[in-house]
Amino acid sequence: MPRLKIETSVPESHLAQVLDALHTAGAGRTGPYERCASTWPITGRWLPTADARPYDGTVGQVQQAREYRIDSFCDQDQAPAVLKAVREAHPYEEVVINFLPLYDPTTDPVTD
Repeated sequence: MPRLKIETSVPESHLAQVLDALHTAGAGRTGPYERCASTWPITGRWLPTADARPYDGTVGQVQQAREYRIDSFCDQDQAPAVLKAVREAHPYEEVVINFLPLYDPTTDPVTD
């Protein structure tokens, strides 16, 4: 089963909630380990347009705030459940969640 890297950002106030949702949906499992993820502080930047209902910030003004980047992983067939869980736990109106394919050399070895 192909594996995917998951990337998203979240305000500190919702970090634990989003991590719990992500892992409850099946992300972050490898061998005998669960809840595997990396987090680190970043500065997020955005401009809410006239149709936006921003969680943080003011329409028409460039915003920036401290967020936490979350990286984890899941099997490809878990991605729909992970996406749904993160969207439900996340406070943002529009959540950016990237799913990136991971190369596994044990299933497709490089030839010389």
